[in-house]
Amino acid sequence: MELKIGIAELSKALGRSQGIVEKKSTMPILSHVLLEAKKGGGLVVSATDLDIAVSSEHPCEVVKEGAVAVSARHLYDIVRALPEAEVTLRRAQNNYLEVKSGPSEFKIVGLPAEDFPTLPRFEKVPFTDVQAGTLLEMIERTFMAVSNDETRYNLNGVYFEPSAEALRLVATDGHRLSMSEKPLQGGFGLKRGVILPKKGLAELRKLLSEVAEAGAEEGAGDTKLGFVENSAILRRPGVVLSMRLIEGLFPDYKQVIPKTGDKVVSVGRDRLLETLRRISILSTDKAHAVKLELAKGHLRVTSQNPDLGEAKEEVPVEYDGDALKIGFNARYILDVLAVLRSKDVKLELADDLSPGVVKGGDEVDQGFTAVVMPMRI
Repeated sequence: MELKIGIAELSKALGRSQGIVEKKSTMPILSHVLLEAKKGGGLVVSATDLDIAVSSEHPCEVVKEGAVAVSARHLYDIVRALPEAEVTLRRAQNNYLEVKSGPSEFKIVGLPAEDFPTLPRFEKVPFTDVQAGTLLEMIERTFMAVSNDETRYNLNGVYFEPSAEALRLVATDGHRLSMSEKPLQGGFGLKRGVILPKKGLAELRKLLSEVAEAGAEEGAGDTKLGFVENSAILRRPGVVLSMRLIEGLFPDYKQVIPKTGDKVVSVGRDRLLETLRRISILSTDKAHAVKLELAKGHLRVTSQNPDLGEAKEEVPVEYDGDALKIGFNARYILDVLAVLRSKDVKLELADDLSPGVVKGGDEVDQGFTAVVMPMRI
């Protein structure tokens, strides 16, 4: 195997693999990427952890066909540090990979391509065209609520629920819930909702970000998403990402979302965001507890920590209901405010023991709902 390729192109290919390859695995091959040089097909770079796989094609000058597996991390670090704009890769004896660029030469220990796991091949996948920017926004608005508790594996991902006219994404960790819904044609050939794993979603986000940053939204038909057996597949020109779905049932999230609370507060998003950041500095480390004291026309945000002291701040709000004191984890509300784009946000509250609902006040945030459980303070 021998080829010449632009460093920017190779760096992009290896960058995609970094989140997928296993750093600490009992199978050393899973920390490697597979490089395949094909005449007429350029360089194909593949990575997998046996649950998630990515494969991408890159234009290059192939001198000699062949394949080899090398450490994803080390090759990526080397390529990013190279001095020239082009690099030559050549497989030497015993699966060593020679990397040459200008005056720099490296020789990396590799493994035979035959040792690399066979990537899943999906035939006849019922793909649906998706708008990369829309799907990316929906993932970013629900991703923060995914649970990290591995004992509740059915919450370790985002629930993907398509209907005839819309797509709904939901995530919850038991303390908060995020739901995003957008009009989207095509039911993805699914009879019921599926759960996309957190690690796979992180890679999906990266690929969708590439499309959005390239301004390829007008070519939205180039990005396709499909489901087959127990896998989700994203395909766009030159790249295929597949991930195994989480088996299990997602909880009945509709029961968690309260009906509109009788206490509706309208408050400036930026002002509330800054206030919560300031006041939570003195809140207890793990709980990030803050108390919201609501009265007509204003909101007082307070925090207390026996070791550090206390903080309070008044925030002007639009509200003319009864007084209410309620505690929340500030980080949960900050996470929601960070993904909203409205100038004003609405807080819907009932009492100090009922969950609070956070929504954007403008049309730009239509279809998004966040539910946050209260805390005893």
